[in-house]
Amino acid sequence: MTNLEKRTLKHGLSSRQVSMISIAGIIGAGLFIGSSKAIATAGPAILLSYLIAGILVLLVMRMLGEMAVANPNSGSFSTYAGRAIGPWAGFTIGWLYWWFWVLVIPVEAIAGADILHAWVPAVPSWLFAFAIMTTLACTNLISVNNFGEFEYWFSLVKVIAIIAFIAVGGLAICGYWPLATVSGVANLTANGGFMPNGFGAVLGGVLVTIFSFFGAEIVTIAAGETANPQDKIRKATNLVVYRIAIFYLVSIFLVVSLVAWNDPQLVAVGSFQRALEILNVPGAKLMVDIVVLVAVTSCMNSGLYTASRMLYSLAARGEAPRKARHISRNGVPTFAVAASTLAGFAGCFVNYAFPGKVFGFLLSTTGAIALLVYLVIAISQLRMRKVKEQEGRELAFKMWLFPYLTWFVIVLISVVLGYMLLSPDYRYETLMTAGVAGSMLIIALLRKRPCDSVYGTDDAYDIPLPGKQTV
Repeated sequence: MTNLEKRTLKHGLSSRQVSMISIAGIIGAGLFIGSSKAIATAGPAILLSYLIAGILVLLVMRMLGEMAVANPNSGSFSTYAGRAIGPWAGFTIGWLYWWFWVLVIPVEAIAGADILHAWVPAVPSWLFAFAIMTTLACTNLISVNNFGEFEYWFSLVKVIAIIAFIAVGGLAICGYWPLATVSGVANLTANGGFMPNGFGAVLGGVLVTIFSFFGAEIVTIAAGETANPQDKIRKATNLVVYRIAIFYLVSIFLVVSLVAWNDPQLVAVGSFQRALEILNVPGAKLMVDIVVLVAVTSCMNSGLYTASRMLYSLAARGEAPRKARHISRNGVPTFAVAASTLAGFAGCFVNYAFPGKVFGFLLSTTGAIALLVYLVIAISQLRMRKVKEQEGRELAFKMWLFPYLTWFVIVLISVVLGYMLLSPDYRYETLMTAGVAGSMLIIALLRKRPCDSVYGTDDAYDIPLPGKQTV
């Protein structure tokens, strides 16, 4: 083993950085802009969609927290799947997760570039996209602390923006905002009632909103690079319910109370901007553009970090090119960061070279990856916890009402995936995701599997791997 291979990831993230990442990790552009389409689909009843999706994410994070507190790991659920289900599962879900984020990176870069291009039309959008990606790639390559510091300030801006919006919206609803032309909550039941398009639209809204929460699991990956990761993961998991309630349910409640769900401008400009316009807040568009720019940059920053750590973890287990194991003197997996960045650059190039064609096709393959990740987390926790109970071992952090809530999540996600497969609106994306997942599964089954020791053990989850073999 060379000196380079002996190097490991360092505890380069501070407590305040991990805390802020965990608080604002689920606040993305999907909340500020994407929520408008969800509201237009389900009406005020989109609150139920967010509630259902939020409960699902809360339960999944509790299960993931149980495993992560027992064994913090940069591979997170991919490593746990490899131990609990089999190496093929860890390989498949790890590469799917990497694939998801390296496609999200160019999406966010393009969205941010469009905003900057609108401000400075003389500079082409593609140049802004490549500049943003290059800047964040360089900061990630220097040290993990740079990632943490950037993400800390990005997250702080998002949190302040949400709190400010809640304060202004709350004053308007109570009739104390002097510039407002509306007040109260009449829009919750006006224009066809609370559920104007029926409960089916609420279920459809769940499929849209569930992806807004994807990214909450990043804290279990980031906590592995900080001191006392078990404590950070435990605190972050316990805070999930408050983050969902405050950042999503309260803010969306204010939007649907102030803006009619069938307002033609809602989808055109976005939910938060439209609400601020109705409240006659000066510079509403500029403020929202700035927040959205920060949100997409933050998401891209997190995506690059997460993709690189997942690729590093796969390489450390012998499931990705060996070079991805390289760690710099600063404790950064430089090859993994560079490879993930290049994949993002490729996505940007394809988008600008073949607009509306190849990149849209690639992006469609990510449609159901979030649900597959959640399903694997639930199955992994189910098996690990049962083995622990059989051996009489105790865990410091546990899933509630085991195994009933775990089985509830497994059944619920299976039903949702089945609905997506049968629904004409989601069938194409579901089949595309199944195609990519199937291809990776075939590779996992055909390749020479690594020895079991690469998955490691720990005091709580020292379990035999299915299909054990020696090398």
